[in-house]
Amino acid sequence: MTSTEYAFLKGHGTENDFVLLPDLDGSIHGDLSADRVRALCDRRAGIGGDGVLRVLRHQGDDAEWFMDYRNSDGSIAEMCGNGVRVFARYLIDTGLAATPIRVATRAGVKTVTGTNDLTVDMGAPTVLAPTQISIAHHFWQATNIDMGNPHAVAFVDHLDEAGPLLEEPIYDRDTYPNGVNVEFVERRGERHVAMRVHERGSGETRSCGTGACAVMVASALDDGRGPGETYLVDLPGGRLTVEWTLDDRILMTGPAVLVAEGTTTL
Repeated sequence: MTSTEYAFLKGHGTENDFVLLPDLDGSIHGDLSADRVRALCDRRAGIGGDGVLRVLRHQGDDAEWFMDYRNSDGSIAEMCGNGVRVFARYLIDTGLAATPIRVATRAGVKTVTGTNDLTVDMGAPTVLAPTQISIAHHFWQATNIDMGNPHAVAFVDHLDEAGPLLEEPIYDRDTYPNGVNVEFVERRGERHVAMRVHERGSGETRSCGTGACAVMVASALDDGRGPGETYLVDLPGGRLTVEWTLDDRILMTGPAVLVAEGTTTL
């Protein structure tokens, strides 16, 4: 590689896609700029992705790795559920680590297990007071769930009710001063739901792992259930299985694949 070139990989979890930047000692990219993130994620002039995962070594918190996650608009995010599976897939496939893998994030340490489909312990959910959200003058009551990052979950009869989710939803700024991910949920059967999502900083995406976890919790509560339940969550990009354990942990299971690697000067 020349001095202006650096390595990248491309991967996805249920078609929530990411550009991975190996930067094991933190010396390659330094303070990753928003301009570089936007260039990498550009689907016409760049590699294309819903976000960037920078792979860093980490000391402390009993975790060897740190996932530096950025949204496609260059903003910093606390956590990405599909992203942490893709992050772990890179470590496994390159022989840098074997499961269980503890990954430090801005939302705490997440433990990844499994071999093919990967399971992430997403921690305990926090249920906040309900609010209202709106898109294009349509209003829905929302259940607010924090999974290390914020989510507002609204139930609809049909997912097309949400219309074009590329439009920024309107939400309660007092509850979420830093923005929120918005999920719309349609019931498919017992312990089986489908969803669409508008991700803060990325717009509508094919999948959102933390969003699926929030949807599972909101659906279980709406069903009069709680810990000890498992739901199937269908997304435009595939299916995730989400378990709410009796000890109040959320376990999310789904695929993670790497599809390309190379060098870039972006």
